Amino acid sequence: MDSKLISGLHHVTALSSDAQENLNFYAGVLGLRMVKKTVNFDDPYVYHLYYGDYAGSPGSLMTFFPYNGMVQGVKGRGQLTVTSFSVPAGSLDYWMNRLDKFHVEHSRPAGRFESDEFIYFEDHDGLGIELIESADDEREGFTNGHIPPEFAIKGFYGVTLAAGNHEKTGLLLTEIMNHKPVNEKNGRIRFSPTGKAGALVDLVRTNNGSFGRSGSGTVHHVAYATKNEESQLEIREKLLSAGLNVTPVIDRQYFKSIYFREPGGVLFEVATLLPGMAIDEKPENLGGELKLPSWEEVNRRDIEKNLGKISLDIEKFRE
Repeated sequence: MDSKLISGLHHVTALSSDAQENLNFYAGVLGLRMVKKTVNFDDPYVYHLYYGDYAGSPGSLMTFFPYNGMVQGVKGRGQLTVTSFSVPAGSLDYWMNRLDKFHVEHSRPAGRFESDEFIYFEDHDGLGIELIESADDEREGFTNGHIPPEFAIKGFYGVTLAAGNHEKTGLLLTEIMNHKPVNEKNGRIRFSPTGKAGALVDLVRTNNGSFGRSGSGTVHHVAYATKNEESQLEIREKLLSAGLNVTPVIDRQYFKSIYFREPGGVLFEVATLLPGMAIDEKPENLGGELKLPSWEEVNRRDIEKNLGKISLDIEKFRE
């Protein structure tokens, strides 16, 4: 399959109600690495926390805007409703035991399509998450010592969109974003530019369901990866030609982005692979310090005071 313009998922950004609880869940319980502690560039008195693999690779990045005390949202049409992570084959028993240990309710293993064996659960805000076993995912999972390497999360498996107009969303994915349908069953259509874990997008038919409401525990946007600024501009022109309202290129420091709302209501982003998370920290130190965009450095003292400190007590999350 041609993956010239879109190579797969880049990141998923969601809303949370508490920064410390968010850190505890994603870096503590799930064992992801916090690879960047920065701020929402559009609202710098709110954290922007990035979790992923060791390098913070595109396709592994789950990010959050934690607005302390935010009212819980409602999942529904026009939203990304489930984010699925890839785990090694044979690891679901480990994860169910671990979730039990930290009092996280979860489903029993279930199947979907031919190769998906998964469990479903929700984080402290109600965000929908799946762990899906993938026997052919060659990416290396991250562990800082409290998750055994043979069970560690490798990155995204895929996402589920409850698009408000799945036919038009499917056309967008296939005609402009170089995805192809790779499977269909029980009202769920899977699209991908590569067919591999980290690049799978499932559309579920929910035309008669109620629309979601933004708030903690809901996804703000999903970002797709493109190789560089040239490919980003190329796809931007295609999107504009299709009549979509696309933002200019915005510099997010660790990547450059364009945003648009797809026909079914989900906010899409297309983000470049580079420069990446190590542009302002050494790889071994990712996530160690609060990183601000240059124009906010003058306000660092006020920003730090308003944000408050967060830290992970790793001993609480060891086996």
